[in-house]
Amino acid sequence: MAPRAMWKGQLRLSLVSIPVELFSATRSGASISFRQIHKPSGKPIHYQKVVEGIGPVDVDDIVKGYEYDDDRYVLLEPEEVDAVKLETKKTLELVQFVDTSDIPPLYFDKPYYLVPADELAEDAYRVVRDALRTSNKIGLGQLALRGREYLVAVKPCGDGLLLETLRYADELRKADPMFSEISGKKADKELLDVATALIERKTAPFNAEAFKDNYAAALKELVKRKMKGKSGRVEIEEEERPQKRGDNVVDLMAALKKSLESGEGKKPQTKAQSSSRRGRRKSA
Repeated sequence: MAPRAMWKGQLRLSLVSIPVELFSATRSGASISFRQIHKPSGKPIHYQKVVEGIGPVDVDDIVKGYEYDDDRYVLLEPEEVDAVKLETKKTLELVQFVDTSDIPPLYFDKPYYLVPADELAEDAYRVVRDALRTSNKIGLGQLALRGREYLVAVKPCGDGLLLETLRYADELRKADPMFSEISGKKADKELLDVATALIERKTAPFNAEAFKDNYAAALKELVKRKMKGKSGRVEIEEEERPQKRGDNVVDLMAALKKSLESGEGKKPQTKAQSSSRRGRRKSA
């Protein structure tokens, strides 16, 4: 079964809009997972949503609540949450570009494949892909997905584009408290030489297929042995949803030229530059 797009919208570069679809680049099925089973009956365990002093509740009676103080909540109805207007729900605009080495690995979260929605979108898609590759840059933007807005990075990946969600700065813990107890003393010279030689000896091009999940393989082998007994099986079919194609792409060359003429291609201003310009206008 073909994978289902988890997001459909427009990839925008200035005045150029490209219909695209987003697919997860990872497979959850690659690892082994388990269900909790009630051993006496052999039936799977289910979880109920309950309220203390009331018991199980109807899903229609559940709303989102923000706890602003101990046991004090602001309640939000589903339609109120859906009404929050964010352009990034349908449009991923590349607002800044950085060198590929500028983003520390700590910020990268999860990879996705960003693909053109139809054949008409491919020309513009290829231009963005090849421009990023030629300039050795990564495009930055924001995307609303699954109830939150993500900071994302877009970069070439083979014949296509890879989108990676990034962590915001306030989501990262500072390293100093973790490393504060480590002495600043340098490593012993002889030990360092030996360790460096070992690293050099084991250095080779990266090949992910050379590494296997041995624990998952051992668990699968255990499952196979158990299945030779009288174990039961449960199959769950996923509901298929129809896919829709995107809109036609605008005239690429005209949009790019118009973007340059309108000043859209200028570098993004820093806060310091913006403040300085406002100051000069006031003094004038």
